[in-house]
Amino acid sequence: MRIVLTQEKMLYVLENSIPNASTEDAKEEVRNEHQRHVDDDEQNIRVILASISLEFQRQYRNMDVHTMIMHLKEIFDEASWIERYETSNKLFCYKMIEGSLVNTHILKMIDYIEKLAN
Repeated sequence: MRIVLTQEKMLYVLENSIPNASTEDAKEEVRNEHQRHVDDDEQNIRVILASISLEFQRQYRNMDVHTMIMHLKEIFDEASWIERYETSNKLFCYKMIEGSLVNTHILKMIDYIEKLAN
């Protein structure tokens, strides 16, 4: 997504908040910048919605880009943390069964370690 937004020169929408042009005294330049930011924000929302599942599309269709990104990070950062915790727990609690091959045990431990590395 960042590649597309960089190519379209709209990455600034994710990095900067919308300029405030709500006052009547705001200069025309500020109002134009505000409108351009709002338009690019809407286009970014469409790009993001097109790249996610239907379930997420329904949930996020009425959000701005900042809120959407923040919520997605919350969901997936937590999920990845839980997955790392469960994998670590399996690795630390994994014991070799008496009479089993050492090779099998080591391969399983390597699998857990590789999952943690990714």
